[in-house]
Amino acid sequence: MNQVAPVNDFSEIISADRAHVWHHLTQHKAHETTDPRIMVEGKGMRVWDATGREHLDAVSGGVWTVNVGYGRDTIGQAISDQVTKMNFFAQNNGSVPGALFAQKLIERMPGMSRVYYVNSGSEANEKAFKMVRQIAQKRYGGQKYKILYRERDYHGSTISTISAGGQFERNAHYGPYTPGFVEVPHCLEYRAQWDVENYGQRAADAIEEVILREGPETVGALCLETVTAGGGVITPPEGYWQRVQEICRKYDILLHLDEVVCGIGRTGKWFGYQHYGIQPDLVTMAKGVASGYAAIACLVTTEKVFEMFKDASDPMGHFRDISTYGGCTGGPAAALENMRIIEEEGLLENTLAMGERLMGNLRELQERHAAIGDVRGLGLFCGAELVADRQTREPAPEAKVQAVIAECMAQGVIIGATARAIPGFNNTLCLAPALIATAEDIDAITAAIDVALTRVFG
Repeated sequence: MNQVAPVNDFSEIISADRAHVWHHLTQHKAHETTDPRIMVEGKGMRVWDATGREHLDAVSGGVWTVNVGYGRDTIGQAISDQVTKMNFFAQNNGSVPGALFAQKLIERMPGMSRVYYVNSGSEANEKAFKMVRQIAQKRYGGQKYKILYRERDYHGSTISTISAGGQFERNAHYGPYTPGFVEVPHCLEYRAQWDVENYGQRAADAIEEVILREGPETVGALCLETVTAGGGVITPPEGYWQRVQEICRKYDILLHLDEVVCGIGRTGKWFGYQHYGIQPDLVTMAKGVASGYAAIACLVTTEKVFEMFKDASDPMGHFRDISTYGGCTGGPAAALENMRIIEEEGLLENTLAMGERLMGNLRELQERHAAIGDVRGLGLFCGAELVADRQTREPAPEAKVQAVIAECMAQGVIIGATARAIPGFNNTLCLAPALIATAEDIDAITAAIDVALTRVFG
């Protein structure tokens, strides 16, 4: 990677950051002796930090967000034009970009009907949980209130979303949790819980077993990541989703799909669930909706769900909820331009092609490096699980996984890994380059991983 001379003196910025900013997911003890990294500019797939160092970003802003890449002036202009004209009004009223983006979004989600605007993925999932609970009160005498979630999945950082979170280390120390959330087993075949041929169906059947144990009359919804992200980049086995859909319909359970990571093109289709031919009742999305250019998230429902809240005879019958920043107009304005870019530049098609290349490259690395136990992914959403022993599948030590990330960073390539999620299993490298990635970008990413694995594991 190129080294470019700093254009400004950032010493005051770094000093202010160290003195006053509380960073996410960060142990700050290290910053007593080491400067925090501050990113100052981005263009395409590259970002530059305050030292002037260039990095190839293979995780789209660190958390799978910048789908269309950095430096999109047309998105910035769309936001500027809109917020100058009309920046905000509470979402109990409408807005021009809110109406237009909702229409375009629904056109790409057959079977879905209504868009509820909020400001984050955590909040979108919270709203879905509230809808499920209100439906339980209004239609089922309060009985059908339980929400099932899956081991290894992540749905947000609020108390209720971590109550529905299957990542122990994310949740630890934040209890007591919201009651009424029940865990179902994960579906990662590489870490198989059952010795069967049709693993996808068996993993889904495990959900039915939990439903029967709890009582179908008490279960209102099943909340799952379509592709598990921070829990290990888990693509469900063949037959899993079809069986899940069948189970939900059998027991009158709402299917809530969390597409915060894999929505808006990340998997090569508009939404991850569209690869599997299933029809959810609620879909949540955030990160890629505006590629990080503005804070926006959406909860999308079917008309059937929406109709459950239309009862003019009952003053408590509507959804009595509001999200202040759901009334911001910059988000949907950015989302409209983001969607235009994805379509006009053919980024869904590019994602499929570059995702295939990335998976192919990772499999080639797997042949050369015994430390790679499993490779999995969908589109430009891929993972490589590192092991200490390929035969026993003993997970690689976290220190070595982090060393691989550090070695890639030293080469100017930013990759990620599961961290503070599953005790003993924070061992999967995570890759989610922007949907604009070229073959050269993909090859540079995997070449850096190749060097890093050699340096760390030999």
